[in-house]
This record gives sequence, C-alpha cells and structure tokens, in this order.
Amino acid sequence: MIHITNMSKIYTMGENKVIALNDINLHIKPHEFVAIVGPSGSGKSTLMNMLGCLDVPTSGSYKLDGEEVSKLKQDKLAQIRNCKIGFIFQKYNLLQKLSSLENVELPLLYQGINAKEAKKRARESLKIVGLSEKMNNKPNELSGGQQQRVAIARALVTKAPVLLADEPTGALDSKTGIEVMGILKKLNSEGNTVVLITHDNSLAMQAKRIIRIQDGEIIEDKEMI
Repeated sequence: MIHITNMSKIYTMGENKVIALNDINLHIKPHEFVAIVGPSGSGKSTLMNMLGCLDVPTSGSYKLDGEEVSKLKQDKLAQIRNCKIGFIFQKYNLLQKLSSLENVELPLLYQGINAKEAKKRARESLKIVGLSEKMNNKPNELSGGQQQRVAIARALVTKAPVLLADEPTGALDSKTGIEVMGILKKLNSEGNTVVLITHDNSLAMQAKRIIRIQDGEIIEDKEMI
C-alpha cells in the first residue's frame, strides 16, 4: 500500500538547511493499523504531509497503492488525496455552514459524482459512525466527539484505501477519545488501512504496529503482540 524508499525532506531557510526527514524507509501493507509516534520537532508532521500527498520529498521514492507520487505536480496530488486518502484531523476541519450530510458528501461532489449518489453514500457513512440522527445538524450543534465522527464519515465516504488520522483524539475528553479510537479499530478490522499520527504513547499502544521517529529518522519499528 505505502512504499517509501530513501526519502528525505530538506527545507531551506535563508542560508540554513533544515533536514526534516533523513533517508526514511517505510513500508505499510494493506489493512495494517500503524501508529507513527514522535515528539514535537521529530519529523512526524513532515512525514504525515508526505504520506498524505500534501507535500513532496526533496529526494527518494514514495509509491502509494502502486503509483509513484513523489514527483507529481499539485493538481495530480490533489486528485490522489481526494481518491486514495481519507483525512481525519484533530480540529475536524468541518465547514460550519454545512450540515453533517453536506460536509460528508462534499469530497464526492469534488470527484464529480452526481448529487443523488453522493447523498446516498454520505448517509451510509454517517450511519457507520452512529450519526444517522444528526445528518441535518451543523457542526455548532454537535459535541466534539460527534464532530470527529462526522470527520471520520467524510474520510470514509470516498472509499479511500488509506485513512490518515492526525491526533484524532487530541481535542476530545478521554471518554470520547476512547470511543473515537474504538471506531478506528473497528474500521481497521473491517479492512481499512489506518495510519495514526500522534505524540501520545498510550494512544499509539492501541495500534498493531508502532513506528517511532526522532530527529527526522525512524528509530524503532515494531509489531504489537
């Protein structure tokens, strides 16, 4: 599913060069649940941007679902993001003027899917995350946990092969965070590839594989028993 080979990312800041990622090698198979863990400044956010096709590496290879994406231009990267990656963000990134249903169907409309089919699939996704009764509510009418469920439904609706979750429980209380992690684990058990980006070790321990990153390098990669 994800094949990264000798990937580096170097930022130029004036006369200085900052090595955010240094010769990373990473392979994630379909249906895995992987946590990428590291403190602030470790390079995990840069790696997330690479995985999500939000940026391209300075050097190295990134194949996503068999396609080399490391040298693609922004318009093509946008197409890949919309079709192959479902994003779940810490702050939800919902459009406040739209209902839950409208937020979830939006990626499908961007893909050119007709409105009737988009609504049908959006309803199905909201049902999966237990929000059938909140389809017409706007974000300000929902709790934090419910908003994150809408965000998960939006990530699911395109049937993207990879779910990329960036600190998905960071804005939630512990009880709601447990519920959201439960949804992610259930989706993984049903076949979704889940990549969790976090600084929280207790959260990472719930994944099936933990990758630790520090100073732009992978320092540990282990399967959980």
